[in-house]
Amino acid sequence: MKKLFGTDGIRGKANTYPITPEIALQVGKAIAHVLGAEGHGSLKAIVGKDTRLSGYMLESALASGLVSMGMDVFEIGPMPTPTVAHLTKSMGAACGIMITASHNPSDDNGIKIFGPDGFKLPDEVENDIEEHVLRGEIKSAHISTEMIGKAYRIDDARGRYIEFAKSSIKNKSLKGLKVVLDCANGSGYYIAPLILKELGAEVIKTATEPDGYNINRMCGATYIKNVSDLVVAHKADVGISLDGDADRVIFCDSRGNEVNGDRIIGMCALDLKERNALSGNTVVVTTMSNMGLHNAMKEAGINVGITAVGDRNVIELMREKNYNLGGEQSGHVIFMDYATTGDGIITALHVLKLMISRQKTLSELANFMSEYPQTLKNIKVTKKVPIEEIPALRDIIAASERDLDGHGRTVVRYSGTENKIRILVEAKQENDVKKWVKKIGDVVEKELC
Repeated sequence: MKKLFGTDGIRGKANTYPITPEIALQVGKAIAHVLGAEGHGSLKAIVGKDTRLSGYMLESALASGLVSMGMDVFEIGPMPTPTVAHLTKSMGAACGIMITASHNPSDDNGIKIFGPDGFKLPDEVENDIEEHVLRGEIKSAHISTEMIGKAYRIDDARGRYIEFAKSSIKNKSLKGLKVVLDCANGSGYYIAPLILKELGAEVIKTATEPDGYNINRMCGATYIKNVSDLVVAHKADVGISLDGDADRVIFCDSRGNEVNGDRIIGMCALDLKERNALSGNTVVVTTMSNMGLHNAMKEAGINVGITAVGDRNVIELMREKNYNLGGEQSGHVIFMDYATTGDGIITALHVLKLMISRQKTLSELANFMSEYPQTLKNIKVTKKVPIEEIPALRDIIAASERDLDGHGRTVVRYSGTENKIRILVEAKQENDVKKWVKKIGDVVEKELC
């Protein structure tokens, strides 16, 4: 069998390896075994999911595997990924499991696992779980009947998270703000509008009617046009667009202009610094962040920590250095003072609070930086050969780096969750961006498609 875990848990097409009920059952058994379940009452797992139809079969299979090896299961149904992380920690669970493929189409699904501290499991624990499944020994593992775990449904999971999220801004009123909220027909469809309404915002909601198939379909954080058009049509103050599992968010201002993760992180960093609340006077971003953000932070006297792509890498550096703000251009923003993972709802609350406390529009808050022209091109590939083993691709990337030295950059990497390669080119001149995206893309299509 092929490797299970990628850069963000297990992911793939539903009902195709590894996203099958058979594998999910074994993963559940392996989790309980590796974490040391010793029968009913010993350890508990929180299990949530997004709104994909395949979530039902995976939820049942995982729960069966967990209880069969002596772990108690607490199911919370469709709920944001950050809710699972929060409840895992607050309820003293041994782990939290989120069934989701995030921003991917509805026919994909995946499994993310959190540890008892609410952070994603360390690589070594994931590897241990994976080995038990790949070796096949977990299939035949059994415990005595009296040690089998139990499964429960948590009826107040929504309420617990709602109060937690509101407390992150000390229940500050959002009265006076007119907000368009796109929930991607995903796991934030019920809870996100409710939180904003309880805090007094006028909410125009969209993509809040999941049917199992329409998650992320022409809506959500990867399709900002949906919320942008509605903001302009309704003359709203701001648009908020969550992804399928609500762990990331993209905004648009009152004119419908996109405000991405770089600008969100930057405006929040400036606010925290002004209040002497930015830990280590540092914000953490990835290699994909725009050079304009780096320049703006430097001008403000804020240090920038840089990691490889992935919120796991951002969080790892934040924990290591005790920093409290970081994230990705894609909209994963981590407020470590409140959350253990990217949280689209908490990020939205902090941005709205900032608009009210500063008495500024989102466009005014986001106007602290000048972006370099940047293009990110995704190309589907049929194979993932290491880039350094493809001479033509390696050479064209090196040529672009020489040409852009000092006034731009090139980042080429495979997606950790999809069969795609991502080409990012950034430069002071738009023509340079277009030129190198095309040249690199042509080589990719010849060598990998």
